Amino acid sequence: MELRGRWALVTGAAKRVGRVIALELAARGANVVVHYNSSAPDAAATVTALRAKGVDAVALRADLGDATSVRRLAAEAEARSAGGLAVLVNSASNYLRTPFDEITDAAWSASVDVNLRAPFLLAWEIGRAMRGRGEGAIVNIADWAGERPYRDYLPYCVSKAGVIALTKALAKELAPAVRVNAVAPGPVLLPDDFGPEQVAAVRRATPLGRIGTPEDVARAIRFLVEEAAFSTGTILHVDGGRAIA
Repeated sequence: MELRGRWALVTGAAKRVGRVIALELAARGANVVVHYNSSAPDAAATVTALRAKGVDAVALRADLGDATSVRRLAAEAEARSAGGLAVLVNSASNYLRTPFDEITDAAWSASVDVNLRAPFLLAWEIGRAMRGRGEGAIVNIADWAGERPYRDYLPYCVSKAGVIALTKALAKELAPAVRVNAVAPGPVLLPDDFGPEQVAAVRRATPLGRIGTPEDVARAIRFLVEEAAFSTGTILHVDGGRAIA
């Protein structure tokens, strides 16, 4: 896919990994719709950084935990992008620690609504529009924990397992016009409260012996969008080998 002059929606693009993904696509000439929820100043800064690369950019707010807000985001992003969206990157998610005995309906919904329902709704709304135009690429952010869950994050792990299944199902439903793939990151941007011993333990448990970077994830997404013309339903692990450790 030629990205120059095309429009991409990146959820959670105001900061962290989402921002790096947006900048990576902009470096290839893509215009970007920057989704945010509560980080308006960060979103504005990202829009400025994107425009400095010579592309167009706009920030749109939506609460991904609210289905109506998600559908509104899809419609607004389509309307604001000349010719409609060519790329959707479902990057935004939450990472909520939920010990097993403390799981509640609200805790379950907090993970599943944002991490799984929102990507589905955006892909359903935007993917059908892409299919009608005859071309499009969707990339979801999964997690290696969707295949190898760990303790105290059951709703999160289940939501990411759902993203993996969603990716494969969407790839069938939207073929041949729209390619749908996923990136499954491993240890990238560890929690802020991790101490030196915890960081060292993660490194030891990772075959490549290091912590990943947002750039590692962004480059994988760019590859799937721009170059992987014969790939759909693929789950690309960017995890330093954690899935095979």
